[in-house]
Amino acid sequence: MMPPTEHVLVLALMLFCVGAVGVLVRRNIIFILISLEFMMNACAMVFIAAGAKWGQPDGQVMFMLILAIAASEVAVALGIVIQMARRFRTLDVDAVSELRE
Repeated sequence: MMPPTEHVLVLALMLFCVGAVGVLVRRNIIFILISLEFMMNACAMVFIAAGAKWGQPDGQVMFMLILAIAASEVAVALGIVIQMARRFRTLDVDAVSELRE
């Protein structure tokens, strides 16, 4: 039994808004990356809901693409976070944005 598409879209919108607020408000790079994952999962949820509504597998294919992008983003971001923590001794984005030499 599939929930109504409107309910799924509202849930995805709320999830996306939580992620957007997290990106705009937080200064810790870990929380910013988690918020970006929330936003990508909201987009994936919309693709799945659209594919289920129209009976097409395209939504699931796009979901797989989003999962691959999320995995690669986490791998690259983890390396950046480790280097940032070692070099600047902080995970605060504002402190790092000064670009010391």
